[in-house]
Amino acid sequence: MNILIVHAHPEPLSFTTAMKDHAVEVLEKLGHQVEVSDLYAMNFNPIASREDFSELSHPEYMNYALEQRHAYKNKQIAADIQIEIEKVQKADLVILSFPMYWTSVPAILKGWIDRVFVSGIFYGGKRFYNHGGMVGKKALLSFTLGGREHMFGDHAIHGSIEDLLLPIQRGTLAYAGFEVLPPFTAYHVPYISNEARQQILLDYQQYLHNLENLPALDFPKLEQFDDKLYPLG
Repeated sequence: MNILIVHAHPEPLSFTTAMKDHAVEVLEKLGHQVEVSDLYAMNFNPIASREDFSELSHPEYMNYALEQRHAYKNKQIAADIQIEIEKVQKADLVILSFPMYWTSVPAILKGWIDRVFVSGIFYGGKRFYNHGGMVGKKALLSFTLGGREHMFGDHAIHGSIEDLLLPIQRGTLAYAGFEVLPPFTAYHVPYISNEARQQILLDYQQYLHNLENLPALDFPKLEQFDDKLYPLG
């Protein structure tokens, strides 16, 4: 497979970065072609603005999504966005690698999504979920967090990890048409021993070896709804 890892951590010596590096090594040994967008190392601009377009179709009032469509169609989109779009289009699998910040992704990764998931390519009209622009591609999350595993669950203090991940797994990746694989979660990372971290890397290696057998998460299909998107049945 062609695999794109989009990595978002400000510290090159972080364990999240070590996981990214380990993933590259493991996946390449398995015969995959791996490309990395290290957003902090690239100094990627996360701010969506008028500067993303060489010309606006409606300069008096900017609708960002509509300007995305116009700019991409007319080859007027910023070069840094175009480069990242082409990386995603080339990939069979996209891995988002990050530390969880406030139950979400770091701002630089959210900005990458805002600017790169261009309307008219990734989604648009009724081109979403199983009709989205990225149908046929897979995506997964690989992330670290400070909490312990028992703190997450249906009756746990923080609720289920699945609920926390809905905005990115369902509202972003599945919405754009990706087949979303179960995430790899590294718990309590800042506070554990080096031995425990090495075990996480071994677990991650096993997870990556088993990618082809991971069942996709279940998200809505347009065929389950009528023309006005009311549920059938």
